[in-house]
Amino acid sequence: MTSTDRNTGTDRSAGPASGEGATPGTEATAGAPPRPPLPRRAADRLLAFARRPYWDRPDPSYRIRRWPDLTALCFATVFFWSSLTPSLVPRPWYLQGLVGGITAAIGYALGSGLAWLSRALGGVLSSRPGPRLPASPLAAWRPPARFRTRCWQAYWLLSPVLAVWFISESARMQRQLRVLQGLPPALTWHTPMIALIALGLLLAALLLARAVRLGSVTLIRQLGRLLPRPVAFAVGAVVSALLVLVGVRDIVFDRGVVDIADRIAEATNGGTKDGIRRPASRLVSGGPGSLIPWENLGYQGRNFAGSTPTRGTLTAWTGRPARDPVRVYVPSALPAAFQDDSPFAAQARLAVRELERTGAFERAVLAVAGTTGTGWVDPNVAEALEYMYEGDTAIVAVQYSYLPSWVSFLVDKEKAGQATRALLDAVRARLDSLPAGHRPQLVVTGESLGAYAVEASFDSADELLASTDGALLLGAPNFSPISREIRRDRDPGSPVWRPQYRGGAHIRFAQFPETDLARPAAAWESPRVVYLQNASDPVVWWSPDLLLDKPAWLDEPLGPDITPEITWFPFVAFWQTSVDMAVSYGVDAPHGHRYGAGAVDGWAAVLPPPGWTTADTTRLRAFIGHRAAAY
Repeated sequence: MTSTDRNTGTDRSAGPASGEGATPGTEATAGAPPRPPLPRRAADRLLAFARRPYWDRPDPSYRIRRWPDLTALCFATVFFWSSLTPSLVPRPWYLQGLVGGITAAIGYALGSGLAWLSRALGGVLSSRPGPRLPASPLAAWRPPARFRTRCWQAYWLLSPVLAVWFISESARMQRQLRVLQGLPPALTWHTPMIALIALGLLLAALLLARAVRLGSVTLIRQLGRLLPRPVAFAVGAVVSALLVLVGVRDIVFDRGVVDIADRIAEATNGGTKDGIRRPASRLVSGGPGSLIPWENLGYQGRNFAGSTPTRGTLTAWTGRPARDPVRVYVPSALPAAFQDDSPFAAQARLAVRELERTGAFERAVLAVAGTTGTGWVDPNVAEALEYMYEGDTAIVAVQYSYLPSWVSFLVDKEKAGQATRALLDAVRARLDSLPAGHRPQLVVTGESLGAYAVEASFDSADELLASTDGALLLGAPNFSPISREIRRDRDPGSPVWRPQYRGGAHIRFAQFPETDLARPAAAWESPRVVYLQNASDPVVWWSPDLLLDKPAWLDEPLGPDITPEITWFPFVAFWQTSVDMAVSYGVDAPHGHRYGAGAVDGWAAVLPPPGWTTADTTRLRAFIGHRAAAY
């Protein structure tokens, strides 16, 4: 008795033919090659699967568990090897496994796509509708079975050995990078765990992709019972794409990642850092007489207000009578009396009221500080200015979010610029109402997303210079508009990691400010803008463009703390830099996203008080650096 294939109606008793569905060495038959019957016993099925060639085309229902494509595996392996190269900052072994798994999955997708395209092209070339289309030798040619077997054997023999060697080499390069950035060379680099993490992520991504494909094919098959095949294919593909897009964006990201981050940040926003107490000064938000209750300031607002140095502390350091500094902080949750339809305008109006209450417009310097996503203001930047001016300062900041900066960048980056611009407009309007000789000098400052908030408050570098008496910006993200403008229009011959702009007349960049700010030797006119920008700061250099374009910061000459073994690969560099941002605080200043006491040199260059000397800068830098190490 013969058995009939239920899909094709062909007789399966004749045995397999050579080609996609046959074992090597059998003769080819005309038409589609029939598949051999599957053994009924589980053990026989397992043996049949083990004996079946890896290149044998699987049954249509066998989409998730079929053997991986050799071309795709080769691409995945090469991408994994490329991920082992060093990047901007040293990374731990578990993050190396994460980067390796993500990039291997990308490589597998590219290799699988190329393999599918090759097969599809071959199928088109081999189909000859009539005598008009000649036969293609490329379409007819296929590597012999023995050659394909040898390729698989070579892959299994070489890939594990090379992987171990590359991972060992990556440990050596990581040690060199650690030394270059002032870290001890000791490094724990778990080679097996790196490989297992990367392999696990690759398999998870592969299974997920195949599950999506199986669902899409099933949907198209069901629609084919009701619609013409082209229409069913188009509708099924569109519906599947929409389901994946909505699932990733709305369920996984918005209701998953963002919702969890929001809950954690909201709980943190209600707390206070250890050692922080409500200020006793009436000149600080949250203190006696403040328009903003201490409880409403939020986590970062209470840290900012509660850490204000006192007049006694400043006097002890300067040796001269000092004043209690003014610090004003307006949270995103406003008192009921200031709530209206425009929250940013309400925040700005409340901030000006607090500045007026504290006498901030009578101080020597008034600084508007941009905040990060959580509302953080760098204490080194604030204290450096306050110690330098012996407390004759006022610093004001507003909170637009309590989410971490990376979440704020994704969901409400625009709020940073809108809130800070509303504050600056209100403060400048109040300053314009004062007599010209009785106004404090206005400066702006911000770090990380706070630097972006400041830059987004101005239309250009020229407006920044025309509207303020100076600026100190630290680690401005790559998407910050003014710093991007400056790097793009930098003077010829200057590297992007230390750009020279219009001869350094007003704006200068520094990683080691005690020496970098002295260049060029040309006169430095006022107002002045100082950018503290580390060549190894991934926050400064991260951009979606890294996926396909080699960045200018990898051009020669490299930055002073960038290893010469760094290399750009498509897709790989993007994920390496993304992971670098997560560990950018794991190095010491001035490397990564750490700027330490560099704010002292920055303020001394931007707006030094009368009589300020280089010796004063050195002394204050050591003092702020010691305090920063204790935080």
